[in-house]
Amino acid sequence: MRGRASRRGRVARQLTFGLLVAGLAVVAAPFVREAIDDLTLPLSDANIIRQQAAAKELDPALVAAVIYAESKFDPRPSPTGARGLMQLEPQTAQYIARRSGGTAFKVSDLDTPRVNIAYGTYYLRELIDHYGGDVALALAAYNAGQANVDRWLADARARGHPLMLGQIPFPETRLYVQRVLQAQQEYRRVYAKQLGY
Repeated sequence: MRGRASRRGRVARQLTFGLLVAGLAVVAAPFVREAIDDLTLPLSDANIIRQQAAAKELDPALVAAVIYAESKFDPRPSPTGARGLMQLEPQTAQYIARRSGGTAFKVSDLDTPRVNIAYGTYYLRELIDHYGGDVALALAAYNAGQANVDRWLADARARGHPLMLGQIPFPETRLYVQRVLQAQQEYRRVYAKQLGY
């Protein structure tokens, strides 16, 4: 009898502990998800992103997604020499500086989030306008270069059909466009408040 009571007490304690752990898991789940999102989907300089996106009539989640795909919010230069959060090539940045009325541009300016995001959003807006509002084509050009996308578009039109994502000849660029568009949705969901939704 005593063994049975002891066993029941142990089972009751284990059950109580299990319920306590399950309850904590339910309460902690949103915080755990938020911590995971912060690690896997970083965000910094949200105010600059919001301001520049508004100035260029861009979705701030799209800007954050481009930064995520380009640098994961790590501004260090890439092996190819692209710099800053939006990983702009110095030559592209020089072009943007001239087009946007900038003066005395220095490559080191690209290491400043405010300048980098201003130039990157200017370039992204220019590409979206160039492709008649087609964000996917603009993203492909941001990654592979406008000359390549213009050529692919001309080839597709010569064959009598539009350029589809699956027909982009650079696998890296196809994946880049998909990654940015998926990340855009996640940034809207996870960082709605920070990005001004």
